[in-house]
Parts: sequence; structure tokens; C-alpha cells
Amino acid sequence: MSGVDEQDLFTATMHAFLSVYRYLRRYSRQMQEEGISGRQVSTLRYLLEAGPRTIGQLRDYLYLNDSSTSELVTRLEQAGLVVRARSEPDSRLVVVTLTPAGREVAFKTPLRGIPLLREKLKALPPQRLARIRDVLVELRDLLEIPDGC
Repeated sequence: MSGVDEQDLFTATMHAFLSVYRYLRRYSRQMQEEGISGRQVSTLRYLLEAGPRTIGQLRDYLYLNDSSTSELVTRLEQAGLVVRARSEPDSRLVVVTLTPAGREVAFKTPLRGIPLLREKLKALPPQRLARIRDVLVELRDLLEIPDGC
């Protein structure tokens, strides 16, 4: 490969990455201006699709720690979008359920950004999903991001 071709490939790669990065930042700002975060939309959509879930299940789905998940649920609860209740079979567990208002927000909020990516990735064939995962792991390594961040 000649130097010009390598430079073109580098430029195209950086352009693709920065386009995704800028889009996600712009989407995040737009959602904040609308009073809801992408994480909140993801949570509402997950609850809509999967039904009531425990804090632990939400934590695992969103890749958050316990504290961040609890804070997220608290904000959604204060907004009247979810309710928390102790599980009937096991009172040690807290179950989060959509309210009618939460269901409405989940239905009407346009799916973009990370919530859209979650939906699209679930629909991909395993081989394609594995290729994307491998590229993202390599990108994470290039950026020297510790595993688990």
C-alpha cells in the first residue's frame, strides 16, 4: 500500500470514528435538553420489552454499577415513569416496573443513539455481531481503556 493510500485509509477511519462520536455526543445533549437521557430511554425500552426487572437485571443490561443504577431508577421514579416494589416471592429483591406514563414515554421517544444501537445489535447474525465486537475491543485497546470501564 502506498503512503497516499495509507493516509486516505487513516483519514477515512478517523472520519468514521469521529462521526459516530460526534453523533452520540449531539444525541446525548439533545436528549438532556428534552429532559431524558439515553440511559433512561434504554431503561424504559428494556422494561417495556422485558417487563418488570430487578435492580440487578437493570444494572447488568445497562453495564452500570449498583449505585449508578439506583440513582437512575430514583430519577425515573421521581419523574413518575417507574415504580419500585419489593418482590413478592423474595422481599430482599426490588423490582422496577413501568408506570403508564413510563410506557408512553418509552413508546413515543424516538429511538436513536445507544438505545437504537442496542436494538439493532440484537437483530444481527452472530457472525456479524462478533466482528463488530472484535473491532470495538481493538478500539478500546488502542485507546488504552481498561476492561470494565
